[in-house]
Amino acid sequence: MIVPLKPEQIKQVNALVRSSCTNCQDGCCLLMDDGDSFPCVQLLSVSGIFCRYFLVAVLPADKKLYAEIIRNNQNVKE
Repeated sequence: MIVPLKPEQIKQVNALVRSSCTNCQDGCCLLMDDGDSFPCVQLLSVSGIFCRYFLVAVLPADKKLYAEIIRNNQNVKE
């Protein structure tokens, strides 16, 4: 499931990933690590939220951004 973002939200989302996602380490996703480092797909995204973990566990920490994104995507189910 992809949650579309407005261009101005991308920078805010990326800052939140870097500051608050416990699975993002040095720009790599620990959840995808199988011995090789994989870039964080959320940091690579320029159009939406691709990471379910970010959507349900990290994004709600920024109440204003969360409300703005969810309000713009009422049909998106977590």
